[in-house]
Amino acid sequence: MTKKEAYPLLTSLLLMICLLTNSILYAQNKQIDQTISGFVYNSTTGQALQNATIEIMGLHLRQTKTNVDGRFVFEHIPIGRYELKTSLIGYESLIIKEILVGSVQQIDMEIPMYENTITLQEVESKPKIHQTQPLNPFTIVGGQTFISEQASRFAGGMDDPARLVSTYAGVTTSSMSSNGLSIRGNAPSLLQWRLEGIEIPSPNHFSDINVLGGGLLSALSNNVIGNSDFLIGSFPAEYNNAISGVFDIKMRKGNTQQHNHSFQLGLLGIDIASEGPITKSSNATYIINYRYSTTGLLEKIRKDKNLGGKLGYQDLNFNLNFPTKKSGLFSIWGFGLVDEVAPILDQTSSRKYLDEGVLSSADQQSGAAGISHHYFFKNNKTSLKSTFATTYSGNHIHEEFYDIESHKSPKTDLTYNTTNQIISSTLQHRFHPNHINKTGVTFTHIHYDMNVDHTPYYGHQLMNFAHSNSRTNMVSAYSNSKINISEDFAIIGGFNVQHLMLNKKTAIEPRVGLKWDVLPRRYISAAYGLHSRIERPDVYFFKNNNDELSNRNLAFLKSHQFTVAYNQEISPDMHLKIEPYFQFQYDVPITAIGNYSIINRTDLYTTQPLVNKGRGKNYGIDLTLSKSLKKGYYYLLTTSLFDSKYQAADGQWYNTRYNRNYVFNFLAGKEWIFGSDILGVNFKTSTLGGQRYTPVDEAATLRHPDKEVQYDANRMFEKQFRSMFIGDFTISYKMNGGRFSHTFALKSVNATKQREYIKHKFNMITQTIEPYFAANSLFNVSYRIDL
Repeated sequence: MTKKEAYPLLTSLLLMICLLTNSILYAQNKQIDQTISGFVYNSTTGQALQNATIEIMGLHLRQTKTNVDGRFVFEHIPIGRYELKTSLIGYESLIIKEILVGSVQQIDMEIPMYENTITLQEVESKPKIHQTQPLNPFTIVGGQTFISEQASRFAGGMDDPARLVSTYAGVTTSSMSSNGLSIRGNAPSLLQWRLEGIEIPSPNHFSDINVLGGGLLSALSNNVIGNSDFLIGSFPAEYNNAISGVFDIKMRKGNTQQHNHSFQLGLLGIDIASEGPITKSSNATYIINYRYSTTGLLEKIRKDKNLGGKLGYQDLNFNLNFPTKKSGLFSIWGFGLVDEVAPILDQTSSRKYLDEGVLSSADQQSGAAGISHHYFFKNNKTSLKSTFATTYSGNHIHEEFYDIESHKSPKTDLTYNTTNQIISSTLQHRFHPNHINKTGVTFTHIHYDMNVDHTPYYGHQLMNFAHSNSRTNMVSAYSNSKINISEDFAIIGGFNVQHLMLNKKTAIEPRVGLKWDVLPRRYISAAYGLHSRIERPDVYFFKNNNDELSNRNLAFLKSHQFTVAYNQEISPDMHLKIEPYFQFQYDVPITAIGNYSIINRTDLYTTQPLVNKGRGKNYGIDLTLSKSLKKGYYYLLTTSLFDSKYQAADGQWYNTRYNRNYVFNFLAGKEWIFGSDILGVNFKTSTLGGQRYTPVDEAATLRHPDKEVQYDANRMFEKQFRSMFIGDFTISYKMNGGRFSHTFALKSVNATKQREYIKHKFNMITQTIEPYFAANSLFNVSYRIDL
């Protein structure tokens, strides 16, 4: 780190130390407290639950019961962290951990309770720990609850859901400059993002420019996201069109009791958030967040990413909820983002590589909006949720090449727009205390518009590589049941069917799983699923030289997935999970000649004919040891050992691009409370296998007219660089006042300045081919006020 780079960090650290010292010396003696309220309901029917017992664990005599409307209130709760326990006869007890109580924002919770289908007379049986089990009761392996507050607290989270879950076992970001998630050796593009039950385009700023399926930062605000599920394999039947995993994101409904507002200013942008009741006479609520990039937030993007100069972005998240007494719950929700890249040309005298003369400007827009209706039938056994939504993803990328004399020539002019209209409906019904079923259907209308003008050689005129303006439809349906055979044994089974009308291809996917509580607080589970995914529209609608859709009849990429899990609650605060798995992929689109496979895809668009003759396999074991935040500290240790291979047209098996073989993460943090103020220090260390690369074909490179590096296609991803060690940290200091709270934070990703491989380049000065590395990192200093 240079002196110039160190000055902002040292200044910020000194500011934090001064604030901490001031708080310790001059903290007010007056006790500041807050209110915790909430709504308790049946997870299946949405029915309010009366007489549920709510207890704040660790506080003497802080216990209450819900009223006829299922609501509860605790007043005068001191600032700090708490655990909340909920119990009711006939229902599983629930423990919610790590609840942060501050001085300004009143805690207003929604607590779903699951019927205890066997021991209906038992007051509490094996309390369910909120952090260790997914929200979806049909998920028994490969799932974990995402806690939105942790994205701002955990080191490396950077207020970004995708970067936070890269700490989970089996997950890593594809590169430090991107939040694209490689799960168990799979490509980031094979992850599905869902919002309020609807599949959405990648909700990341500058998505797909560097890594397909990833971006710089998430556009989904931590202020709006609620607790959600993150799934990494063998997922239930309701999830279709996904291979590696599903990020099933839910939005918070907003505070029903009071208005809360916040403003945050940082190096990475300005955030404004607000939530509260719409009217005092109803329980209707709103929550909204708007973010705008700070001027010059990243003054100059490194040339290895071909992005040019300054970045500008903005995003909006909102959720409006209107409950009614007889007609159910109506909600209007959505998110949107706008990105812009404006290029700046370097001085020609500083160029070492030919591609440093390439300037790439980009305009991107993406978003989703929907209207949902959730109706609860009077029989208290059935609920119906229906949604109409629209999603949009638009990209325009323009590239030019400047030679040493600053003469320019065109390189790329690309337009890529996809609009989906989606209608979805899900019926959930409890046939018997031991049998719950969830059945749904989704119809998606796809409108795709793409035009790619490109030249592979500098100084040549643009040629059209792809052009299409087409429409098609996809229909999917599923049914999933959970049957409790006994108190200790449950079976989950179902199927998913999806049909693409473009080529009349159909995939029928069986899913099955079982869970066995072998001992108190220990259980074994196993699941199998056949999963499939349609390709992105650019693959199906690619037109060859004869103006034919040569990829129109591609079948779905399919994956058999087997997962076994062992879970043990070592103590109320410590949890162990071990998950071995095996995945076999077939009908993988590949080129008929050569070694290209869609499994390794990184480009925004594809302009070549493909056939369903490829295969792939991923296997390994994931281990997680976690201690939740209690007595001021927590830690998380994850280990992943895996192997990821693919088979190309020549019949040979090769390493995939993301086959790092191992990942070790250690995350820990400590909180200190000084009066009403809270200091948090968090750090994360990661050791992971080196990046894969294909050896260079030097002779072919030297023959190329532009010296564009050529790789040996017979040795795909054969080589591997040395292991990487990455360190992240987050330091925050929150000052709780009577009417305001102030939070100062320092956050860094790759604080150790670990350099990562980008690609090989031809050095014009030395006339040699060399690997190019960059120390990509993110740093943010922010101030937030809540009122």
